[in-house]
Amino acid sequence: MSEVIQGPARTWVAGFRTGVIGPYEEIKLAEPRAFRDETVRQALLMAGGGERVRLRLTNRYGRAPLTIGAARVALRAAGDAIVPGSRREVRFGGAGEVTVPAGGEVTGDPVDLAVEAGAHLVVSLYLPEATEPATFSHQPMETAYVAPGERVDAPELPGAEQVPARFYVSGVDVEAPAGTAVAVAFGDSWFEGVGTTMGADRRSVDVLNRRLERGWVVNQGIAGNRLLVDEVGEHALARLERDALSVPGATHVLVNLGINDLGLPGMAGLPPATADDLIAGFTELAGRVRAAGLRVLAATVGPFAGAIYPGVSTPEGLAARRRVNEWIRAGGAFDAVFDVARAVENPGDPDFIRPDLDAGDGMHLNDAGAGVMAGTVDLADLRL
Repeated sequence: MSEVIQGPARTWVAGFRTGVIGPYEEIKLAEPRAFRDETVRQALLMAGGGERVRLRLTNRYGRAPLTIGAARVALRAAGDAIVPGSRREVRFGGAGEVTVPAGGEVTGDPVDLAVEAGAHLVVSLYLPEATEPATFSHQPMETAYVAPGERVDAPELPGAEQVPARFYVSGVDVEAPAGTAVAVAFGDSWFEGVGTTMGADRRSVDVLNRRLERGWVVNQGIAGNRLLVDEVGEHALARLERDALSVPGATHVLVNLGINDLGLPGMAGLPPATADDLIAGFTELAGRVRAAGLRVLAATVGPFAGAIYPGVSTPEGLAARRRVNEWIRAGGAFDAVFDVARAVENPGDPDFIRPDLDAGDGMHLNDAGAGVMAGTVDLADLRL
């Protein structure tokens, strides 16, 4: 349930979310990073806006407490530069510094800063002490700027190191009109945006948000994430409650999963998940979403026969994909289906992505493909 504030007219809902993983996993699609006496500045594309914001920071996979020496939010001008006059201090229980326990998360005090949907909120964190490798979003298709020393108030960070990841941030809540509907895009790299242009905001979720006239979709995609097995990230059934069902304001969950259960095991010489296993997992996921009072929409599993990664594309995995997709389309487990696979497949060989939509690795969509994926969602099914 959302927290109602200032009477019934306004409420806190999720305006931005990002799926996070630990730095100690065996499969690494990005190198983990630690910090010491450094400022990290990160731009967050807001799915939804409001008159005030609350910053959520996470040390979920940390093994020691994390000290945040100072935190600021601002509106983005360009790159690492902020809009003059928009910078605000973030405090935590009235204090300017906070220690996040190992495995924990903190929510900042409300900040008076109006932000619009589609704008970038800039978060600047000062990390005064040596940290462990950070809890992070490993493929956000956005750049973090890292500068030495305490620079949270700097209007820009010339010479900052640029890192294609996101650190210690799990979300931003916004104060919005009561009844604002929020959908959660819950899945893998096809939501997180792998294959789209870095920093261009062309992920499928971004394009879908630009189609909406009211409400919005927050992005909880994790590249490499699986439905059934941990690695990369906690598997979807394990993180469903935290990353989808408990998101404030959530009304719908959009699901895009399965491709990594079928492909990634082959990289380690293991067999893919079976169709029966995936069907059972999807059935459980759909039941839990519905039991929470939310609607669930599912994507068909995308083609990956052209994957350039050794062991990913196997006859067994591709056959399971076809069977699972038949079940998704006809099984009735979900409130609605958006048929991504059919929209992006090569008509002459439907186990392959259509060449003009392929990011170049046979497994991910480029900007045009992400746009096609966004177009498969029937807005009537969202009822936002």
